[in-house]
Amino acid sequence: MTDSAVVDPADKEKDKAPKSGRPLPQVTEQNRFFWTAGADGTLRIQECESCSALIHPPQPVCRYCRGHRMGVREVSGTATLAGFTVNHRFGLPGLPPPYVVAQVAIDEDPRVRLTTNIVDCDPETLELGRRMEVVFQQDDDVWLPLFRPAAEQGTPARLPEDEIEPEDFRKHVRPMASREKFEDRVALTGVGMSEIGRRLMRTPLDLTIEACERAVADAGLTLDDIDGIASYPGAGQVGGFGEGGVLTVEAALGLNPTWHNGGIETFGPGGSVIAAMIAVSSGLARHVLCYRTLWEATHAELLKRGEIRPSGGRTASWMMPFGGISAAHTLAQNAQRHFHRYGTTRETLGWIALNQRANAALNPSAIYRDPMTMDDYLNARAITTPFGLYDCDVPCDGSVAVIVSAVDAARDLAKPPVLVEAVGTQIIERIEWDQSTLTHEPQVLGPAAHLWSRTDLRPEDVDVAELYDGFTFNCLSWIEALGFCGIGEAKDFLDGGHNIARDGVLPVNTHGGQLSHGRTHGMGLIHEAIVQLRGEAGERQVPGARVAVAATGGLSPGGAMLLRADV
Repeated sequence: MTDSAVVDPADKEKDKAPKSGRPLPQVTEQNRFFWTAGADGTLRIQECESCSALIHPPQPVCRYCRGHRMGVREVSGTATLAGFTVNHRFGLPGLPPPYVVAQVAIDEDPRVRLTTNIVDCDPETLELGRRMEVVFQQDDDVWLPLFRPAAEQGTPARLPEDEIEPEDFRKHVRPMASREKFEDRVALTGVGMSEIGRRLMRTPLDLTIEACERAVADAGLTLDDIDGIASYPGAGQVGGFGEGGVLTVEAALGLNPTWHNGGIETFGPGGSVIAAMIAVSSGLARHVLCYRTLWEATHAELLKRGEIRPSGGRTASWMMPFGGISAAHTLAQNAQRHFHRYGTTRETLGWIALNQRANAALNPSAIYRDPMTMDDYLNARAITTPFGLYDCDVPCDGSVAVIVSAVDAARDLAKPPVLVEAVGTQIIERIEWDQSTLTHEPQVLGPAAHLWSRTDLRPEDVDVAELYDGFTFNCLSWIEALGFCGIGEAKDFLDGGHNIARDGVLPVNTHGGQLSHGRTHGMGLIHEAIVQLRGEAGERQVPGARVAVAATGGLSPGGAMLLRADV
């Protein structure tokens, strides 16, 4: 008797194509309809059967009507080019550079944007708004939906707008739950930084301990005074982006914390500090040690030597199969969209890079201190358009630590405390990188608007701004989001670099930022804000600095804090 449900493995293999080597998606029952749609040449997207909205990536519930009746709709496969970048730097097996990573907005519901590759055209001819059509490429057992320019073009289509317009973000900020602010009950009392450098070949835990011991000493505390510990991103498979987690550091230092916290789903890379503020203000701890450690340069060297191995297997990412393997690929598309919509140019971003380099020249711990000109910036090798080498921060090894204390204990310590005026943490946009805001770095407009809802101070009260600059465009996004110029006005505000210089109206990233000091993932920005407000920055000190804003992260949730000197 034959079981008709049994499939001959040989027949199953016949359905596969040769493997290209590119990272392929993990096919599950929830997404199989999408990744195998090319078998019959028809693109399929998840649909809410209650309100007919298209949902991507697939979810068990509709984000629009909250309905649970989910189905699948066949769509035309035609779309509008909403963002693109020509990758020159990153190469993958089966996907050598240059290649185009793009977002296309589906005709049937432009709120759905697919990350894809653009094929069958000269990348130099691409422009936003072009009409696109799907073409499937089989790779092993999946069909990758790629797109090419449609035969019929005409005038470029009107670009799909952001789901929430940047100008409207303040309308979505939730009112304060209480007029009593937890920020008033905390202070920042100690900072410490380890050695910072390229390929130091030191263990991440060694760097962490060095920064933590320096921060504790800076505050005039002992390790026995520390009753809380917090880190980003905590333990987990984070490669060269972590030290092993809070429990590893607790064990090394012999702490006995009443509160501890470590994780990546928090308020940006500086989120451990905001989480510690909440713990201290609630009475769970008096002095919390927060830190951020990277050993990215050493990690890359050890990978090259074969002394550590990368993780393998298929990916759950909706971007990696198309070579969207870096935050650079998302942010480059956002930058292109900002250029298109507001007239921003590469020179606009260049003024940020030049400013950070000029400030780094005065900082002995900065990695890149040599002078840089606009010609140097513009002629640097391409990474992924419009980003060149100097649009990107510097992978490095190092650790930064900050002590958060109860305000009633802070004034008895070694250094003048830095007080916390307000924080901004709210998520307003879509959290998925390729479904979120198109014109700015995602997850900065929400926290920025939230920050100003918790204080009577205004942007013009800020004396120094330490703004996340993993890429130049991150910094531009925070400048506009925080209201230092209007949305879309960065081109004029940054022109010439005068406004953001140390003697300008808004001194920005006074230690050299991540672009020249080194990629310390936001904690270096908080460290610099504290040093400036204490008046301890030496040659790079901004005279009379009394109010500082520090903003970390974006793409994944960002966070911002407004700090002030205790005067």
